[in-house]
Amino acid sequence: MIKNPIPWPNGARCACAITFDVDADSLIHISKQKDGFDRLYPISMGRYGPTVAIPRILETYRRLGLKQTFFVPGWCIEQYPDAMEAILNGGHEIGHHGYLHEDPTEHGAAEQEHWFERALDAHRRVTGRQPTGYRAPVYNVNQSVIDLLTKHEFTYDSSLMADDIPYVLDTPGGELIEVPVHWGTDDWPPFAHYDEIGYLMPVRSPSSGLGAFWEEFDAHYEARGLWMSIWHPFLTGRLARWRLVEKWLEGVLERDDVWFAPLCEIAAHVQKVHAAKALPVRVERLPYYDGPVRPAPPA
Repeated sequence: MIKNPIPWPNGARCACAITFDVDADSLIHISKQKDGFDRLYPISMGRYGPTVAIPRILETYRRLGLKQTFFVPGWCIEQYPDAMEAILNGGHEIGHHGYLHEDPTEHGAAEQEHWFERALDAHRRVTGRQPTGYRAPVYNVNQSVIDLLTKHEFTYDSSLMADDIPYVLDTPGGELIEVPVHWGTDDWPPFAHYDEIGYLMPVRSPSSGLGAFWEEFDAHYEARGLWMSIWHPFLTGRLARWRLVEKWLEGVLERDDVWFAPLCEIAAHVQKVHAAKALPVRVERLPYYDGPVRPAPPA
């Protein structure tokens, strides 16, 4: 049960978004900075995303009439401009996802701002657009990142986990819509086998790994919620997995009460509902804490 369900457009029972984090080979370069450039197997695995999986995914979306969201590190935008052009030509959204998939919490505020704005510059130069949505690499957001989002007038973040449905972040710099993520709808746990960056997940079969996502959808459909996947093209865009995604999409789209939309449209709708004040959208106030919770030990 969801206590405060959001009324979706045209009476839809459930909102849906397939979001892809197009990390490509940024992961090996950021994790193995000295020799990542010469580790050919992980580079090739990452490159599979923009060169093979993205065209496959976009063709499915074209055939089914879907518009969706792709979060892309700025370096990947620069490295794979043809893939970015294809995404935009399909009418899809490209969101901010750091520059080289750096963990924001590993840097001070000044360095965070440097990489954040370098990624913004890549968006503007290559895509000609200013992103309105953000997802933090490895979901690691701190207050400095939130401040950057409000400074640059972003509409939404999609990195936090405080609800089943979108909610409002009330921050010192202004409000943001949070479109929450969760590991239960992320394809990293069932499919990521990537020893070079410290992950050795036991790779599940396509039907077993993706079955959990369909169960999550069923729960959100019943509760009038938002089902959102967080997928990676070089994982779920693989042939056998994407074949099952296509079959699932075809079945869901036979219903007339499921709203598929990019996150920018979902966030704008929630913003509108919140502004109208007819139905309450839950508000979380940031920062959660002003300092460490555990007291310092006595001297």
